[in-house]
Amino acid sequence: MGIDRDLRGQHDRRRSVTKAAGGPRPEQRQGRPTLRRLSSSQRRKLGVVLIGLAALVAVIVGHAAFSSQAFRLTALVFDTYQVMKPRDATDPPVAVIDIDEVSISKLGQWPWSRGTVAEMVTKASGLGAAVIGFDIVFSEPDRTAPVRLVEAMRRQGIAIDIGADLPDPDAQLADAVALNAVALGIALSNETTVPAPEPKAGFSFLGPDPRARLTPYSGALSNLSALTERATAMGYFSFPPTPDNIIRTFPLVSMSGDLLYPALSIEVLRIAQQEGSFVLRSAGSEEGSAFTDLRVGTLDVPLSADGEIWIYYSGLPNMPVISAADLFDPEKAETLAGLIQGRIMLVGTSAVGLRDIVATPVDPAMPGVKVHAEIIDQIASGVFLQRPDWIIGAERAAAIIGGLILLTVLATAAPALSLATGTVLAGLVAGGSWLAFSRALTLFDPLMPMAALGAVLLTALPLLLMLTHREKRFVRESFGRYLSPTLVERLSENPAGLTLGGEDRELTILFSDIRGFTSLSETMTPTELTGLLNNFLTPMTDVLLEREATIDKYIGDAIMAFWNAPLDIAEHPQKACLAALDMVAALDRLNRESGMNLKIGIGLNTGMACVGNLGSDQRFSYSCLGDSVNLASRVEGMTKLYDISILVTEEVRAGTTSLVFAEVDRVRVVGRQAPVTLHALIGVANATSSDLADLLQVHAAFIAAWQAGDLGIARNLLKDLLALPRNPLSGTHRLYSERLAMLPETAPADWDGVFTASSK
Repeated sequence: MGIDRDLRGQHDRRRSVTKAAGGPRPEQRQGRPTLRRLSSSQRRKLGVVLIGLAALVAVIVGHAAFSSQAFRLTALVFDTYQVMKPRDATDPPVAVIDIDEVSISKLGQWPWSRGTVAEMVTKASGLGAAVIGFDIVFSEPDRTAPVRLVEAMRRQGIAIDIGADLPDPDAQLADAVALNAVALGIALSNETTVPAPEPKAGFSFLGPDPRARLTPYSGALSNLSALTERATAMGYFSFPPTPDNIIRTFPLVSMSGDLLYPALSIEVLRIAQQEGSFVLRSAGSEEGSAFTDLRVGTLDVPLSADGEIWIYYSGLPNMPVISAADLFDPEKAETLAGLIQGRIMLVGTSAVGLRDIVATPVDPAMPGVKVHAEIIDQIASGVFLQRPDWIIGAERAAAIIGGLILLTVLATAAPALSLATGTVLAGLVAGGSWLAFSRALTLFDPLMPMAALGAVLLTALPLLLMLTHREKRFVRESFGRYLSPTLVERLSENPAGLTLGGEDRELTILFSDIRGFTSLSETMTPTELTGLLNNFLTPMTDVLLEREATIDKYIGDAIMAFWNAPLDIAEHPQKACLAALDMVAALDRLNRESGMNLKIGIGLNTGMACVGNLGSDQRFSYSCLGDSVNLASRVEGMTKLYDISILVTEEVRAGTTSLVFAEVDRVRVVGRQAPVTLHALIGVANATSSDLADLLQVHAAFIAAWQAGDLGIARNLLKDLLALPRNPLSGTHRLYSERLAMLPETAPADWDGVFTASSK
């Protein structure tokens, strides 16, 4: 046994040297790169955060750089919202006079005679129309005018003598336009340089001039000058081009040359309210102004920064659509009067051949005139979709905040929780966008924040899974030799419970070895000795792992283990004591099965120690060091002296319940000045007999007399103890008998009852 004791002493010295050298402790590695000072968990978190941040920045920058392309997808989301929740239907103040297929079949090929159009205006006004707006341009003279027909016949050699003046249909339409509330339509375009006529309405500004935000048009397709001069109102109806040809917005104000022109929709609303001009409100400075809203009469219309209105479609299910041919049917006059009276009438066409069909979010083939009717009804009802300038900042903020929240979870939680968090955040963004639309009529783009979340998740999560798997594999490989499979699994699932490089923790440390192993090994061959050790260490290891111990190392026949690291172990002194009792019981079974008579000594101590991966850069192991570890080793060495299987310190005994101990002695071990109180662990309280209780009572009285220096009383009590036939402390009592034999009848004056050990 002397050889193994020397080995343990060398091991103690090596642990002291390791602590002094400080190889694995990160705070002692001066001059190393910062990353080397990070734990594997910290490096994992850093890698996840860095790649997630890179993905987040890439999405935000990419979205800003390709905003127009990205908005195509966003627009489809807003289209879906309108399909799911269209604007509430109203009794609209607008109706449509439709030049449909039926009207063309009854009244003839389009274009009709201007006299027919003039009659249509007169009839509609006579039936109570408040305003008539034309979604049509009369840009050329009427080809059906009689004077043009006569000229054509004369060119063909036909002699025609017309004495009276021939009627002029264009003049008839001009008269009808002048006599009634009519707004002519024009088409602003960059495909012509013909200047647009002077607008009929004026504009006044509240705020800086925002015209720089408007897209200028080089010219217009306009009506005959005779019509334009006599009209009281004029507005454009041309739709600006869109990337996907779907009409979602419409500019209510446009510019051609230096002049501002109103859309046909607000022009008819101006005439209906008998107003002379519009009021435009803007914000910002002269260098960077933006539209905010437009006022037409008593109606306020919020605008985008570029002067556009977001069209919120209802489908106008209650809007009258009157076939133009019906206006010429006297039998339908009374019915039509109920539909036309007091309404704004828009004249347009749904005939496919006349090419005024557009795509909208709610209808892939809607007559253009109906889009203008939607705008009028929307303005009149005061229900507006809004996408203010600040909403883009809000979307980016949502992307950044959501991405950072997800990154925080990715860096600190399990992958499953990270995936759930990403799903919840995406759901919150999508739900928030829908609520913003359905409750506040605000268009919040959910795709950019969701793209940011997706990018963070798709880049950081695979990295997290890879690093987590590698970390779990490292933990299993590193601690599978030290811990039970259950503890290894717990540690691999939560590596945060592991601090590599050394940390101070309260541990309960166990040392054990076989008594007389040196003498025993001299009688056996190496092969036989190896078999003996394997047969002994296997059940001891099973017991320790079952009691949640961390096995530090095997030193020949000796075992070093500890509790409460790398994972927290509740009531670790109690579990250590139960493990020691189980080890003794397992040895008894091994002796009965093998016919051998092996004995072990076990020492336990509880105290603070430094625990972690200790060693050198080339080779290290998970271990602990400190004074409490050395003391546990010394306590194990005392078991042979007192002939007791299990000795524990006062700190261990104080941390247990329902166990039976017997104080053995107060010892000043090698290397320590302060005495240590040693207790023999007898067993579990409910398993002890009454005879044992009596023995322990007498033993306690003996120890008290010994420590008090009452040697006479101690001698009398010791005689009684030595006379007992079944005495688990008999070896200790014989030791005290030898000590008393060497002492005088009375204790010396400097008596303190402490035994000073001279060896480990």
